[in-house]
Amino acid sequence: MTTIDFATETSRITSRPAVATRMVNALLNVFQAWKNRRAFYRLGDMSDAELADIGLTRADLHVAIAVPFGADPTVKLRSITSDRAETIEDFARKVA
Repeated sequence: MTTIDFATETSRITSRPAVATRMVNALLNVFQAWKNRRAFYRLGDMSDAELADIGLTRADLHVAIAVPFGADPTVKLRSITSDRAETIEDFARKVA
């Protein structure tokens, strides 16, 4: 066996588990997005006062649901709330 033959066999052996790992991770990501989307829909059942308690508005839900189906709407909600918190903190610093 030459060095080239050994290198070719080694790369084939190590690439199969990497492909399987990527496939499993992709499936897990889709499943997690599906679970989070189901939890997101439960937010729609809350009243406006309950949403305000957790720092959301009904408009935030409408913006977050516009993400593609395979994407996770809770990630969009997280970015909306963090942007809002930064804006409020910046405004508070200017007032003080």
